[in-house]
Amino acid sequence: MIHIYCGEGKGKTTASLGLAIRAAGSGMNVRFVQFLKGGHTSELDILSRIPEISVMRCQKNYGFTFQMNDLEKMAITKEHNQMLRETLDQIHAGKIQMLILDEFFSAYHSNLFDKELATRLVFTCPDKIELILTGRNPEQKFIDIADYVSEIQAIKHPYQNGISARQGIEY
Repeated sequence: MIHIYCGEGKGKTTASLGLAIRAAGSGMNVRFVQFLKGGHTSELDILSRIPEISVMRCQKNYGFTFQMNDLEKMAITKEHNQMLRETLDQIHAGKIQMLILDEFFSAYHSNLFDKELATRLVFTCPDKIELILTGRNPEQKFIDIADYVSEIQAIKHPYQNGISARQGIEY
């Protein structure tokens, strides 16, 4: 089935990580592909200790999309396309039972990967794979094929009061 976690609120990645841990706990092989993120986050430490979960993400932290110059956008797009190709190979090899494409919609809207390749991956993903997509503002075509769509709404966040992201909570 296809799951979408979207919206302006905090918790989209966190929800997908909860599914990854639950699936790994039941013996499923999970591939966690994280677009747009390359710096260290606390969840990486624990995920590296779970043999059923493989993580693929950018080699470096490029920062926010609005801060990237054209060379950085080209570099991250190249990395993202390679991640998509490697993931397709893993799918065809039958090595994945759950696939999480974190920040998929952000990369999609920012044109930071081959949209045709990414769309093909989503629309042709075998039924035996549980597919999770996260990010803001999914296009209707993705909502239409999804089995679960959960919108996370921001009602209140410490950032609104000038409190920065905290280790172990936001990263």
